[in-house]
Amino acid sequence: MTTQMAAAKRGIITNEIREAAAYEGITPEALAGLIARGHAALPANRSHTALYPRAVGRTLKTKINVNLGISGDCADLDTELEKVHEAVKLGADAIMDLSSSGDTRIFRRKIVETTPAMIGTVPAYDAVLRYKKPLADITADEWIDIVRIHAEDGVDFQTIHCGITREDVERIKGVPRKTGIVSRGGSLIFAWMAMTGNENPYFERFDEILDICREHDVTLSLGDACRPGCIADSTDDTQLTELIRLGRLTRRARERDVQVIIEGPGHMSLDDVAANMQLQRRLCDDAPFYVLGPIVTDIAPGYDHITAAIGGTVAAAAGAAFLCYVTPAEHLRLPTLEDVREGIVASRIAAHAADIAKGVPGAREKDNRMSEARRNLDWETMFSLAIDPEKARRYRSESVPAREDTCTMCGSMCAVRNINTILEGGIVNVHE
Repeated sequence: MTTQMAAAKRGIITNEIREAAAYEGITPEALAGLIARGHAALPANRSHTALYPRAVGRTLKTKINVNLGISGDCADLDTELEKVHEAVKLGADAIMDLSSSGDTRIFRRKIVETTPAMIGTVPAYDAVLRYKKPLADITADEWIDIVRIHAEDGVDFQTIHCGITREDVERIKGVPRKTGIVSRGGSLIFAWMAMTGNENPYFERFDEILDICREHDVTLSLGDACRPGCIADSTDDTQLTELIRLGRLTRRARERDVQVIIEGPGHMSLDDVAANMQLQRRLCDDAPFYVLGPIVTDIAPGYDHITAAIGGTVAAAAGAAFLCYVTPAEHLRLPTLEDVREGIVASRIAAHAADIAKGVPGAREKDNRMSEARRNLDWETMFSLAIDPEKARRYRSESVPAREDTCTMCGSMCAVRNINTILEGGIVNVHE
């Protein structure tokens, strides 16, 4: 069997490419060309039969990912499944299972079986849980085996921290960073290397990982173990050294027909964001860039969905293809269902605003229809076009105006109503 990239290189239009291209409003041949060059990825594990195929790439619609999963303190499977269903309802393109407690395979297999969104995982977390032994005792074979297990379970993309090496261990020990390593998977691999003295098996045995990805058509999401965890650490030599290495690994993966996504920051000041997108494009040959936020200030706990939406808009407008949502609970707790909702909506706003800025075909269509509905004071159409129709409708119902053609903000002074009246030849009465 072949991968989406291998098919695209041979000019074969798969069903997945055809469906994803229709969603983008482009020809299947155009999308296949992007996939063949590695400038777009179409994560689609052969075992994920519930999938609605979506492609990720700089020139395509910006996609969003939602992180979910069970933790040791909050191990409620039904609640996490409810979050999955809500995420799909709100338009999430991908779900990442970041479970860090219990039998993670139950949740992972359940969402693969039932969810149309792309499914991603971080195998390093599961290695710690599955083998139930001290971190330093996990073997190189076991780190690799867990990648195979996740591929067999049907996940579409896997975050694997291949870019951090023993060389980086000494650099990070010697170069002070305000927040060190904040990547959970990256910190596990870092600690394992530091305790065992061994090389990162994900780097050392990269070809074996490519074999697994090729067999199941898993997209490799090259994890940024050294992403900045605060704005002071952004764009330092540790982050950039790893990014250069990820670019080299990307080229090796493409030679084997394995699709690649590159993961990126993290926290960084707003003036660093666009420059980082350009660096990634150059160093990784325009592989799709997947960013967490970026979070553009460190002092907004409880509001990091907003700081991330600000950074995400700039990032996507400058070339990021895939935004990982951030919720108000970031840095504070496992997100609740309402936190998930707020994080998704903020991320979708960022993605859509960026698509308008970068001229994605059709991106302005809904905005133009919304403008017409506002001019016509057509509330039902406004609700139907809203990113979050339920909230828009609820706000309107909670504060009912005296006149249906106004709202409780402006009443008879409503600019739209009064201008419509004048243009229709009527007389404005602001004392109605």
